[in-house]
Amino acid sequence: MIERKTKETRIKAEVKLLGEGVCEIKTPIAFFNHMLSTLCFYSKMNLSLEAEGDLTHHIIEDVAIVLGTAINNALGERRNIKRFGFAKIPMDDVLAEVVVDLVRRAYVVTDLKLTSSVESIEPELFNHFFRSFAHSANFTLHINVAYGEDNHHKVEAVFKALGIALREAWHPESTLVSTKGEI
Repeated sequence: MIERKTKETRIKAEVKLLGEGVCEIKTPIAFFNHMLSTLCFYSKMNLSLEAEGDLTHHIIEDVAIVLGTAINNALGERRNIKRFGFAKIPMDDVLAEVVVDLVRRAYVVTDLKLTSSVESIEPELFNHFFRSFAHSANFTLHINVAYGEDNHHKVEAVFKALGIALREAWHPESTLVSTKGEI
């Protein structure tokens, strides 16, 4: 269980990476709950998460930090995992791809191509979520929305692709995952 309490938010989360995709999400942001549930379902991670706070920005940022920290802890020494994961997901008019490397080097590139708010969440908050999440989980994340018009579909396709890419990357693998001998 990871908890974060500040003057602005109170967040707690517990994860099991090799789960069944069971989640219990409670934040005051309905669309964000939907996206976290989507991530949980496609990654097959079990997740229990509760969040409350003063502003949408603070809640989204602190959830990213707590969720990333919980995943980082769950990955442990990162031995015997595939390490790399990739998913390319269509959602109606949108094509999104996500690539991850669970190496212990946080780096993030996002190109969401969002043109307006999605369910009252400003476009930059999604970029901020992905940056804070990957930095807290300590992995490399590349996100690209190739094309599409519907901003809701862009975000949802990215969360689906992220879930699948993470599931693939943290899946058990018995061979070495680096020429260095460890990551």
